Amino acid sequence: MVVAFFVQGITGVLMLLYYVPSVDQAYSSTLFIIENVPLGWLIETLHLYSAYAMVLLAFMHLTRQYFVSAQKRPRELMWVVGMLMGFVVLAFGLTGYLLPWTVVSKSATDVAVGMLGFLPGQLGAIARFLVAGSGSDASELLRFFALHIVALPAVLLILLGVKMYMFEVHGAIESPAGVRSGTRSVPWFPDALLYLTMISSVFIAFLLAASVLFPLSLPPQFSPETAASFTPQPDWYFLWLYQILKFVSFEGTGIIYALVAVPIIFVVMTLLPFFDKGKERRLGQRPVYVTIGVIMVAELIVLTIWGYMTPGQVISDLQAVLVIGGTALVVVILSWAMYRRRKQVTPASSSSGSLSAAVLERFPILAIVFVLLLAMASVTITSSVDLVSSSSNPLLLASSLVLSAFSLYFMVRILRALVAAGSSRVKSP
Repeated sequence: MVVAFFVQGITGVLMLLYYVPSVDQAYSSTLFIIENVPLGWLIETLHLYSAYAMVLLAFMHLTRQYFVSAQKRPRELMWVVGMLMGFVVLAFGLTGYLLPWTVVSKSATDVAVGMLGFLPGQLGAIARFLVAGSGSDASELLRFFALHIVALPAVLLILLGVKMYMFEVHGAIESPAGVRSGTRSVPWFPDALLYLTMISSVFIAFLLAASVLFPLSLPPQFSPETAASFTPQPDWYFLWLYQILKFVSFEGTGIIYALVAVPIIFVVMTLLPFFDKGKERRLGQRPVYVTIGVIMVAELIVLTIWGYMTPGQVISDLQAVLVIGGTALVVVILSWAMYRRRKQVTPASSSSGSLSAAVLERFPILAIVFVLLLAMASVTITSSVDLVSSSSNPLLLASSLVLSAFSLYFMVRILRALVAAGSSRVKSP
């Protein structure tokens, strides 16, 4: 994520040489960079993809830290600082999205800023002033520009320095099983530095390859006429929130409930170390926290895909309950089966030990397959809910249900294999 941040900084400085933060010239200056500046299209695309990488890597890092219980004592403040860094990364995405002044970015930003007006009392007016200035388009663009290139980078650098200092004090987190046998100290220079340089080079090469193969295509410029025929939809990392706000219960004045509930969830996540004070960090001994974590990840994926599939559609409360509740129920059942299977695993023999090692070696591939199956399940489940509501096309409904069952079955098989492998590894002498 740090490498992505520095790529963002370098490409951002290069774009600042030509970008003009005004309503009249924001779009034309962005288009000028893409079409007339040598390799300008590559710089713009690389800036966009490195931003996507920052958001994705921040989410992956949060997920990993949660499941390895990185928030446990004495790293409580490291967790809090990391959560704050994640919020800053999301703020980068929100503020930077507006700057090209396209119909896509402006319409989506208007929806986000407009939601602040539903906050109670003067809180909404204060929040809107802090985010969008006086309320005019010119003021909003300048405020987002200043936040994006000055305030947020400064805050992120300060938080990064604080976290690196904490990392030097506390060191790397220990193995959840408490086993460090076979490990050795690796000097920072040159071994660790060379390793990180290699990883960073591969990451940058991947970003460059993706930018060349899939260059940025700039949407039309914003205008009231163009926006009138356009369905506003945020970028993918805010689609889950956008989908929640489309529920009937959150329409109109009901949006206040979502604006209160979502920040409460973020606050609880940030203060997690002060709720989860137990010393146990092994996944096999933390069924409640593991199940809650998997539910949150699954809901984010399902809501994101569902939001992409239903742009501009108002979601009925029944559909919301079926999809959100159904996803949570599926995760609870899978978790129950996983932990029940773990209790039934006998101490591993030498043959089962080698099988467990083979399964664990293929963990990255199994994880990717699991995410793909989860995506398929979310798409087919949401499609089934829509088809049941519309009472049409029974053949398509049956196909969606079959694919859902197929995805859930193989997700259970993958989880059972991983749990059995992990249990054998822990129990083996």
